[in-house]
Amino acid sequence: MIRALLLAALLAFPGLASAQEWVPRRNAEIQALDKVNARILTLRATVGEPARFGTLTILVRACHARPADEVPDAAAFLEITDERSPAGAGPVFRGWMFADAPAVNMFEHPVYDLRILSCR
Repeated sequence: MIRALLLAALLAFPGLASAQEWVPRRNAEIQALDKVNARILTLRATVGEPARFGTLTILVRACHARPADEVPDAAAFLEITDERSPAGAGPVFRGWMFADAPAVNMFEHPVYDLRILSCR
């Protein structure tokens, strides 16, 4: 959670730390796992366009990567809805995911796992 807040501050105020620069990207690569049948798929989602996996709809609101001359990393802000959720329930996940630290802000679901791999 602290890392998510730090990234949000750095993205909002890029002058805070020049060594912590992030570059906006248009596409996110997301690893998706269906735990029931062990199906693994790499999704490519464009920022602002919904992608589907099983009963999930994944909307990437932002995707940022480190510059090529820095240690590789990616962060994406995702909104995930599940068609099996009650009407009007809202997203089952909304927040930042980090490629190098997937446990910082995990998507918890009984059937699916999602992980950000990269932003391109």
